[in-house]
Amino acid sequence: MLKIRLFRVGKRNQPSFKIIVIDKRRTSRGGRFLEEVGFLNPLTKEKKLKADRIKHWMSVGAKPSDTVYNLLLTEKILEGKKIPVHKKKKGKREEKAEEKKAEVPKKETEEKPKEEIKQEEKPKETA
Repeated sequence: MLKIRLFRVGKRNQPSFKIIVIDKRRTSRGGRFLEEVGFLNPLTKEKKLKADRIKHWMSVGAKPSDTVYNLLLTEKILEGKKIPVHKKKKGKREEKAEEKKAEVPKKETEEKPKEEIKQEEKPKETA
């Protein structure tokens, strides 16, 4: 399966990305990709996309990553609705934690009256 994805190049703290077509099963290390179809520099907002090549690869069966798909929509190469790529909220985890706290039973010492506790603490003689 072919993917159109970002390939990071550039120094530390100075990211820039090539937009490449690659086989999904192969890692992009070492520059082994089928074709470079664009370039993105997020610091200077520079974008260069080869629209005709991107459309060609998509007609062959390549699927863009979520970020590349949103980029193609903003550049009006594709039409559609953006895919949310932000992190999910932690709200569900907090609700689960509250449910677990509610399920934990109270300690036995809190439920019994003080008189019963004193009787249990006395050592019993064994014959």
